[in-house]
Amino acid sequence: MIKITFPDASVREYEKGITGLEIAQSISRRLAQDALAVSVNGETWDLTRPIENDSEVNILTWDDAEGKHAYWHSSAHLMAEALQELYPGIKFGIGPAIENGFYYDVDPGEGVSIKEADFPVIEKKMMELIAAKEDIVRKSISKTEAVKMFSERDENYKVELINELEDGTITTYTQGSFTDLCRGPHLPNTSYIKAVKVLSAAGAYWRGDEKRPQLTRLYGITFPKKKLLDEYLVLLEEAKKRDHRKIGKELQLFTFSQTVGSGLPLWLPKGTQLRLRLEDFLKKIQRDFDYDQVITPHIGHKQLYVTSGHYAKYGQDSFKPIQTPEEGEEFLLKPMNCPHHCEIYKTFPHSYKDLPLRLAEFGTVYRYEQSGELHGLTRVRGFTQDDAHIFCTPDQVKDEFLKVVDIIFIIFNALNFKDFEAQISLRDPNNRDKYIGTDENWEKAERAIIEACEEKGLKTKIELGEAAFYGPKLDFMVKDALGRRWQLGTIQVDYNLPDRFELEYTGADNQKHRPVMIHRAPFGSMERFVALLIEHTAGKFPIWLAPTQAVVLPVSEKFNDYAYKIAKDLKKLDIRAEVDDRNEKVGRKIRDNELKRIPYLLIVGEKEAENEEVSVRKQGGEVKGTVKISTFAEEVLAEVRDMMNSGRAAE
Repeated sequence: MIKITFPDASVREYEKGITGLEIAQSISRRLAQDALAVSVNGETWDLTRPIENDSEVNILTWDDAEGKHAYWHSSAHLMAEALQELYPGIKFGIGPAIENGFYYDVDPGEGVSIKEADFPVIEKKMMELIAAKEDIVRKSISKTEAVKMFSERDENYKVELINELEDGTITTYTQGSFTDLCRGPHLPNTSYIKAVKVLSAAGAYWRGDEKRPQLTRLYGITFPKKKLLDEYLVLLEEAKKRDHRKIGKELQLFTFSQTVGSGLPLWLPKGTQLRLRLEDFLKKIQRDFDYDQVITPHIGHKQLYVTSGHYAKYGQDSFKPIQTPEEGEEFLLKPMNCPHHCEIYKTFPHSYKDLPLRLAEFGTVYRYEQSGELHGLTRVRGFTQDDAHIFCTPDQVKDEFLKVVDIIFIIFNALNFKDFEAQISLRDPNNRDKYIGTDENWEKAERAIIEACEEKGLKTKIELGEAAFYGPKLDFMVKDALGRRWQLGTIQVDYNLPDRFELEYTGADNQKHRPVMIHRAPFGSMERFVALLIEHTAGKFPIWLAPTQAVVLPVSEKFNDYAYKIAKDLKKLDIRAEVDDRNEKVGRKIRDNELKRIPYLLIVGEKEAENEEVSVRKQGGEVKGTVKISTFAEEVLAEVRDMMNSGRAAE
């Protein structure tokens, strides 16, 4: 017999070799029906895998992220099996579950393409395989066997992956005639999948390398109920309407030019106004928290980034070094701001009495993203981080960390981001080679973050392997109006860069000590944050951020002069206003300006001109009535103040 401990700390005894599915059946028929996978001592397993030792067990369902992952991972295999039957000779790359659904990278063969018109045929074949209720069977296999099996099938992509694996760690999963190299976990059989949809096809270079073959990446999603799929497809249509690229063009916020270069956004006047207001908002908060603003160059000597470790991390995937007329001298477009800030810190000697030193910069950085990965403002090659670096003593770390959390909460409240979760990102314990620094420093940094979150009463989840290469971090994952998760706001504790740059301060003992460095960016990047804001609000920005807060609509050309006088008076009162003086009927002007998402429409005609008033209509059609211009201005300014103060009230 073995002891199974459940999440509520209760313990039951079962026969050795019992499976997660059998445990679920012993608890309730409903749980067994809902079960998708099982967590055994923190590791996600197949429901049908035998448990041989005393273990902590949690039955995973659709409500658990790990349950969805197993479901969508199995669905990727289902789609691959359908493709294997429909496209003889097709070769497979990788097919992971992602946040919403899954994808599979495939090579359909020379001259063969998979298009949107083919999706219904693929879906039909997937449904046939679901009806067959094929068991999904896990098998451990030696490296020699695996290479032989996939070589005989001419699966060169799989063979490449196998050659990088250690013998004794390789498993395959088989359903029907399809066998895949995979760690799992998976569903017990294909019948668990009820509703399928192939969503899109795109090009993807093998292993993200432009010098390798380009494969076809097929995206799909599945659900345990058709109703859930239908709801998701409605959400998908809404997401298309909210696409920041579409709205950004309509509202004239930003553009891209192939002549300038892919992935390098050009901010138009209205988008620039929006972005600068966000920057001004954060700068004011930073002044209240005693930050010093700095400015650093867009390039730096290559050695700067060799010292910091960024060259080893980003050098291969970044822009190539810039050669100067000086023999052997090389510069890089900066991939991060922190090395520059370390050099600013080193400019003068520091005492413990000077710390903490908080340096902030809206610094633009550059990374060469693959062309296939570029996507509007969310994935670009040049982006501006709302970066700051806090240099402090070890005993100041927790307090400084908590102050940064306060800043992030001010921003979230001011922008009405209510739905978010905090994620502590730690090192991958099984792959420490990709990180710099000593185990001792990492343990101190990880402990500082965990203790600070506990003191704040912040509910967090821990993700292994998601840390930055120089330190652990706390990331805030925000859900937008459509329920999609975006990473915004990051705080990182770093004992390593101060070591690499030999930063020092003189302590109370008159000895030299290393400061601790806290990296933080509440917005993350201005580009990505604006993209989120556009999609979250569907372009209907809060009044304090809207590029145009009011538009004046004269009912005829006779009242154009009055309309321009109103706009001029409002601008003097710090209200952003413009005039629509087109020779169109006022109804058309109202409809057109509603589409521009302008918060207030001010209609003026003979009566309004005589009384020096405006007829106020709010975005969405609400008629507010006729008021004096001064009254309207006071109400708008009060609305702005209330919004700006809401974050402070929640601090």
